[in-house]
Amino acid sequence: MSAPNEGRIIAAHGRHYSVELADGSLRKCFPRGKKTGPAVGDWVRITPQGADEGAIDAVLPRRNLLFRSDEMRSKQFAANVDQLLIVVAVEPTFSEDLLGRALTGAWSVGIEPIIILNKIDITAGLEAARERLAPTRALGVPVIELSAQDAQAVQRELAPRLAGRVNLLLGQSGMGKSTLLNTLVPDAQAATREHSTALDMGRHTTTSTRLYHLPAPGGDLIDSPGFQAFGLQHLSGEDILRGFPEFKRYIEQCRFYNCTHRHEPGCGVVGALKAGQIDPGRYALYERILAETEAARQRY
Repeated sequence: MSAPNEGRIIAAHGRHYSVELADGSLRKCFPRGKKTGPAVGDWVRITPQGADEGAIDAVLPRRNLLFRSDEMRSKQFAANVDQLLIVVAVEPTFSEDLLGRALTGAWSVGIEPIIILNKIDITAGLEAARERLAPTRALGVPVIELSAQDAQAVQRELAPRLAGRVNLLLGQSGMGKSTLLNTLVPDAQAATREHSTALDMGRHTTTSTRLYHLPAPGGDLIDSPGFQAFGLQHLSGEDILRGFPEFKRYIEQCRFYNCTHRHEPGCGVVGALKAGQIDPGRYALYERILAETEAARQRY
């Protein structure tokens, strides 16, 4: 049981945080001083102020934090996440690069990914979408095919996988993520309006990120805004390799312990690539991410 002054951040917008306490009550909280850093999903210790406000004194130890970063800024998605639900669609065409980056980000911090292929009612493009997902499916990532508007299919195919877990919903704009959220959490829009009002942001301003408690069979769902970029410049070389689990068995065959798996002689990964045992698209993504992180280190 959490202490009376401990709770979980369930909504965030700027420096405003909505904290849910053990008794189910909500408080609008702010970090003390100029501290930033809390994320939706974080457990925090607060000092209550007035009837419904509070100050965040400490962020309690977190299991993980998923965020993206590039040369301009970093953007937190959520903390203490069990599963990442990546929504792609038959139409419009999804970015394989962004999908791969989301997978790498998830694996690097120990989050299990699930891909949701939405809009399967658009049958003309379905086989092409399946083909583009084949390299990811070959890695053992579950791919759930559904139409987000079909509530029965969502309850049958997806809801049981979310029970008892903290799930983060991510997707490029236009993939149908909001439709899926509203199917899983029928009162999501009302809840978002209510929280926006509580955080003094007006009725029509949605919070950046929001955690919802799912109806039976249960679980939590964190919704985050759609994205069109997924930089991973904060990752170390070791983190990046964790994001490419299919490399692991071949790394053990590398001649050099500090191999970067690009040009070194006797590299097990490059050997596997040449032998057709590693997908060329996945390897090209590895090279891009590694080059970006190296360039970022040279800048700072």
